[in-house]
Amino acid sequence: MSTEVTARTVPPYNHFTQIGDPVLRVRAEEVPPERLDSHEINDIVDQMVKVLRHYDCVGVAAPQLGVPLRIIVMEFREGKRAQFTAEDYEQRKMSPLPLSVFINPKIEIITDAQHTHPEGCMSVRGFSGQVARYDRVRVTGIGMLGTPSELELVGWSARIAQHEMDHLNGIIYVDRMDVSSFTCINWPQINASGGRAVIAFDK
Repeated sequence: MSTEVTARTVPPYNHFTQIGDPVLRVRAEEVPPERLDSHEINDIVDQMVKVLRHYDCVGVAAPQLGVPLRIIVMEFREGKRAQFTAEDYEQRKMSPLPLSVFINPKIEIITDAQHTHPEGCMSVRGFSGQVARYDRVRVTGIGMLGTPSELELVGWSARIAQHEMDHLNGIIYVDRMDVSSFTCINWPQINASGGRAVIAFDK
């Protein structure tokens, strides 16, 4: 691993890098076997979980914290149900996803069925777009914090996994979205405030 990459891995940021940061557009490197049980990797994973929960989001890929390594964290807590209408929750096939942490993950598409739904990203703060994703996937890798080495995911959980895997390959959801659907999710507040609304990049 290059000196530049090593220098960027300790410590990870405690905020989300934003589109435009070069780290989001490179293919993240695999974590070498000899580093899997290192304090460095454990610290990165711990920080990713803390950021995930601090921002109350559903997924984090290491590049989003400035770390160009192949690590993802996912979680969809039961409590997030209240953030969606019952219709959206059912239509988007949402369901709780326990904390799942993978190092060097791989993803396998196991159905041709796709669904298109609004998708956002903490690295494109304040916007969303319609993105088609496969309905069922299998994620394999080195599970951390009690995560099994293989998970089969359906619906919204499968979407989360595909979104985070894209980050590891330098892909952002705007590359896949229906461009005409790109939306500032705060537009009503912006109009109501006479343009004096602010998109916050911290919690």
